[in-house]
Amino acid sequence: MDFASLPHRFGERDAIGDLRTTEEGLAAEQGSERGWRIAGRVLGRRGQGGVTFIDLEDVSGRVQLLVDLARMGEVDYEHVCTVSIGDLVGVAGTAFRTKRGELSLRVTEWTFLAPCRLPFPDRHHGLQDVEVRHRQRYLDLMTDPDVRERFIARARMISSIRRSLDEAQFVEVETPVLQPLYGGAAARPFTTHHNTLDRDLYLRVATELYLKRLVVGGFEKVYELGKDFRNEGVSPKHNPEFTMLEFYEAYADCEDVMTRTEQIVAAAAIAVCGTTKVRVKEQEIDFAGPWQRMTLGEAIEQKTGINPLTLGRDPQPLEAYLKSQGVDTMRDKTWAQLVDHMLSYYVEPTLIAPTFLVDYPVELSPLSRRKPGHDGLVERFEAFCGGMEISNGFSELNDPDDQRARFEEQAAMGRAGDQEAHPVDEDYVTALEYGLPPTGGVGLGIDRLAMLLTGQDTIREVVLFPAMRN
Repeated sequence: MDFASLPHRFGERDAIGDLRTTEEGLAAEQGSERGWRIAGRVLGRRGQGGVTFIDLEDVSGRVQLLVDLARMGEVDYEHVCTVSIGDLVGVAGTAFRTKRGELSLRVTEWTFLAPCRLPFPDRHHGLQDVEVRHRQRYLDLMTDPDVRERFIARARMISSIRRSLDEAQFVEVETPVLQPLYGGAAARPFTTHHNTLDRDLYLRVATELYLKRLVVGGFEKVYELGKDFRNEGVSPKHNPEFTMLEFYEAYADCEDVMTRTEQIVAAAAIAVCGTTKVRVKEQEIDFAGPWQRMTLGEAIEQKTGINPLTLGRDPQPLEAYLKSQGVDTMRDKTWAQLVDHMLSYYVEPTLIAPTFLVDYPVELSPLSRRKPGHDGLVERFEAFCGGMEISNGFSELNDPDDQRARFEEQAAMGRAGDQEAHPVDEDYVTALEYGLPPTGGVGLGIDRLAMLLTGQDTIREVVLFPAMRN
């Protein structure tokens, strides 16, 4: 095949979906006078004598082509007869409905655009090998229209989220992906080296600290939709590269941004599903607010009979309980880590309907503002749905002295071997010295929300090119 001889474009084309919608009213054996110009991939070919039928599909739909020898001539018809499944072609013609009622296009012009040189996957059975589906997503997309629709739904979800924030006068910004100091989350970063600057840099684990610097600078409503990177394990709900929404609202608190989170997610559900009611793990849930809520301590107590927040900060009772239940605590070095383990092990998998957990211990929340009148607690929430966390937010800590002290505590944990401990960010503390207004902030996991709204059990089904082993 001489690729240099193939057309460089096939412009001014129509969508097959538009053809089907416009010509839907044609009766059997009735034709249309309107001309159509479409292009797509050949997915089927059959014929007899001087007539060939071809199934052609683009992203908007599929239509049957009718190509006959008398109309096309011998030379062009011979080219049609050599087309293979998977080839890309462009055609022009008029619509008609066959005697059997099949809406079709009677072809008057035929243009070969690109060959499929490898065996085309079996469209009827689809790709059975999950590894191939994820490694060669292009094959998955071309053989399963439902997969294409899933990622189109994800795009509609993201557009809805942007629309919700834009209409509320938030400003979308971009902050560095390569950072001299990672921060904003307890996570192990990816490290790289910049040759010219001769310094190590980190792929960001969160956008939080840069966005709050912008609030200090006068951006009162700000958000970013972007990639974060964490050098952690791969699981059905974890991918080392993932998409997050973070938004920050000055002069607001935890309660305010909880309400806004409900509104954003409900609008996204409507954009994808047409309703706020969605089936998740065989249960119909409703994303319309208000969502149910309970305190972190109450939630753990419901499942274990123990409220860790009423036992002081002694790790021994929690460790003893977990060990008595056969739970491995080898990685839990502190009281806070044991509390977090109890949350993820006993509570998180049971929260199917949208739920806010509130009142977190300060040890788990180095960037959250303390809750007045509640020693050791902060104004923080995590939102759960479908048995996993989808969002995290809080009233932002704006006391530079308290922030420095918490950074130092985290740094001590890092020196003790905690690879996910938050480092000290001196410049961020300096920014707080200039004054951060009362602020509410939220992080919302885009991939996990897409899983819920498209009915998927693993993050790999909503990430186009997930991380894979060699």
